[in-house]
Amino acid sequence: MQPEASYETSKLQPAGFDDNDPRFFMQLALDEAKKCTPSQTAFSVGAVLVDSTVQPYRILATGFSRELEGNTHAEEVCFTKLMNETSHPGNEMEYTIYTTMEPCSERLSGKKPCVDRIVDFGRVSTVYVGCQEPSTFVVENTATSKLAERGIRYLLVDGMSSECRSVATRGHLA
Repeated sequence: MQPEASYETSKLQPAGFDDNDPRFFMQLALDEAKKCTPSQTAFSVGAVLVDSTVQPYRILATGFSRELEGNTHAEEVCFTKLMNETSHPGNEMEYTIYTTMEPCSERLSGKKPCVDRIVDFGRVSTVYVGCQEPSTFVVENTATSKLAERGIRYLLVDGMSSECRSVATRGHLA
């Protein structure tokens, strides 16, 4: 499955676009999160996976929570879409993922946590995060330490936390 045509990087980059400013891709991830059906028992998260070895960066896949069957998370959707492409990029690529919420380190469903998916994928060098995971479902998220142990950079995007958290918790009881 190809990333949506509306997410072709060349069509979205505004004048003066700077690949080094993560807010552009985080806003795209936030747009993905807004596609989620609100849920009382899950977060609504969006993600964008990019090839960060080319200029301008190239969007490889986008995803949002529950987009695919099986209670899927946004990061999982990105990897699934990329791997389902017949011509997905080779192992020499370096990826950056932008996710509106810190990757989960535990899933109550028993499925593989997103931080483990990122680590196991083996080509992600940087994870940009819009907000940290609240302790609503899992008391302590250990993604930051797991990523650091593997040499994967974890960066919180300035100025995005409030909006990312608000979208993530739509449908939750107050």
